[in-house]
Amino acid sequence: MKVDVALLPKELAQIDLSQRMVVVFDCLRATTTMTAALSAGVNEIRIFSDPSAAHAAGAQFGPDRLLCGEQNCLPPPGFDLGNSPGSFTATHAGRTLFMSTTNGTRAILAAKNAAQLLIGALVNASAVARQVIRAGRDTLLLCAGTNGQVAMEDLIGCGAVLSALEPLGRVHLASDTARIARRLFDSAREDLPAALRQSQGGQNVLAAGLSADIDYAARLDSTGLVGRAQEDEGQMKIQKINPAG
Repeated sequence: MKVDVALLPKELAQIDLSQRMVVVFDCLRATTTMTAALSAGVNEIRIFSDPSAAHAAGAQFGPDRLLCGEQNCLPPPGFDLGNSPGSFTATHAGRTLFMSTTNGTRAILAAKNAAQLLIGALVNASAVARQVIRAGRDTLLLCAGTNGQVAMEDLIGCGAVLSALEPLGRVHLASDTARIARRLFDSAREDLPAALRQSQGGQNVLAAGLSADIDYAARLDSTGLVGRAQEDEGQMKIQKINPAG
């Protein structure tokens, strides 16, 4: 099985995804928040490219809808929640999220033609690795980036999955980009919060006064849950994968 890493969604224009699994990483913070929401019992997350589209779709859904997301790290006007993973509790169980973020949701939409599409982060790295092995497909780990620039924290997240894959089966790293991600994780794993804080994404989150989000995102393998994104009735929807597969 070949596993590769894409640094930014724009690289997908050169790649045929029809037979590949793609795992999207926006460790600070969208994919971490999605995983936290599903862990708290959220029924489904619907993905949008901008806040106005999320708001319009949510307005038609009903009282169980929850608007979640960010612009420039902060909740857009009229949204119920921002993009902080620690905001989700059992009180949100059964709700449907309508979510838009600057980078993560757009990366998911860019990869919608993948044969399978998973949501990855440091918090579920080993669980993602197990799903990759179960699927048995060539896999692309996609970094969402930060405002069109490479994001170190996403590469670290990819490296965490690559590390977890090593003992699980025969995996071939398909490029030096994948090897760089693997080594970057090795260099960061002893103090992941510090590594995330040093990244540009981490600096942006700190400037917004949301340092607790970094600590949450750095909790390696804190959950065994993985979300899967699928297109349904013209919308990308994320639900948790049954533990059996």
